[in-house]
Parts: sequence; structure tokens; C-alpha cells
Amino acid sequence: MSKLETATELMNLDVDIDEVAGLKTQFDVFRFVKRLAESYGYRNFMVLNLPPSTARGLAGSAIINNWPAELVSLFDREGLLQSSHVVRRLRRSTTPFFYDLEEIPAEAEGPDMREIFGRFGIVRGGCFPVSDAAGARGAVVIGGTGPSLNRQQMMELTYASIHIFDKLAEIRNLDIRPAELLTEREVDCLNWTAAGKTSAEIAEILGLSEHTVNHYLNRAAKKLDTVNRTQAVAKALRIGLIK
Repeated sequence: MSKLETATELMNLDVDIDEVAGLKTQFDVFRFVKRLAESYGYRNFMVLNLPPSTARGLAGSAIINNWPAELVSLFDREGLLQSSHVVRRLRRSTTPFFYDLEEIPAEAEGPDMREIFGRFGIVRGGCFPVSDAAGARGAVVIGGTGPSLNRQQMMELTYASIHIFDKLAEIRNLDIRPAELLTEREVDCLNWTAAGKTSAEIAEILGLSEHTVNHYLNRAAKKLDTVNRTQAVAKALRIGLIK
């Protein structure tokens, strides 16, 4: 059965759910989810483990995403996780839902949320709670300026999200311990990036050139099977490679 369809032929898109079974890496899943989101008129997405109530930031919970790195840093620096209406609702319920920041009262989201996300063109989207075989909770979230999602589309994306999260859990379980592959300098650069330092600042701290720091971070991202430094840091935090 293909085209992300069930027995009732829910979908009629050029996105084949059968592809998910053959995906081998997180980057493969990244490209699939990007194409899926775009097929519904949305540009941005994030697949994440549900942050615990004690978490102070989002970066450590993100598995894959194409949010602008500046937005992720700003979200965590401003402590927006604690005031996020979307995150609170994900923690309370396992029911998928559509959100629109223009329709959420400012006091419910915090004073800065609407302005910050509007700046990056992420004003509405769909949230799809999921869990893996071990019971760990997560979510697939798409966002942007696309059209409202109707009930059928929400059902379609819920179905797809279950497969996506399950595949990412499978890939994660097959990961080789990256600590055996990363050099000490690559780990150092990831640690300082996680602390919010820029390449120029890391270069000064470690006594390296900025070009060398960028080289280490790019190489670490590749070894960790991620597409940029933000995702490399998130994965390194998730598997305990950095603290």
C-alpha cells in the first residue's frame, strides 16, 4: 500500500510511505520529512523527543529539524520552552492538533513567542504526538505559513508520523557509539557550541583558527549522521557524548 494511503485511500500525494522502511540514516529521514511537509504547503519541521518538565531548552530534545539555527538558539536563550502553549499541550495529550499563533491568546504563549516565530515565518502548523516501542514519547511538528489542515490531512500526517518516529528509533538503536569515532577536538568544539559559543569564540578559547573550528564541527556533524552543527549538538547531548 503506497502514497501514504490506508484502506480508505486517505492520500493522493507523491509521497510514498513505503519509502520509510528503506531509509538507512537520519539524513534520509530528514529528506523524507522535508518533502512530506512541503507536500502540505509547509516549509519547516521538527521531530523531537518530548522534553521533560525540567528541561530548560529544546535543542537537546530535537532529533531532526530544519528550523533556522538562529531560531533554535533564540528559543532556548529566551527560555521559551517553559511558556510554549504547543509544548504544554503535547505534554497533556496524545491527540494531534493544529495550531495558529494568531489565534492563541498572547498571555497563553508568552509575550515574545508570536513575534519571534513570525520573524522566521513559522506561524501555524500541525503537531502529531507519537511514541516508540519502548514507550518514549515524542512528536512530529510541521510549521510555516501553509493553509489550515483539515481532519483528513491530520489523519494522514498522524499515520506518517508514527512511521517516521519508529524509523528514527530504529536507526538510533543501530548507531555505533560516536565517542569511538569523534576526536577530542571535535568533542571540544561540540561542547562549546552547546554552551552557545560561536566559531570565532571557540577558536579563541581553544587557540585555533575559526576555519579549523568550522572544519571540526562539519566533520563531527558528518560522523554523527546529522546535517548541521545544531543537529550534531542535539544528537551528542541525547546520546551522552557531551553534557
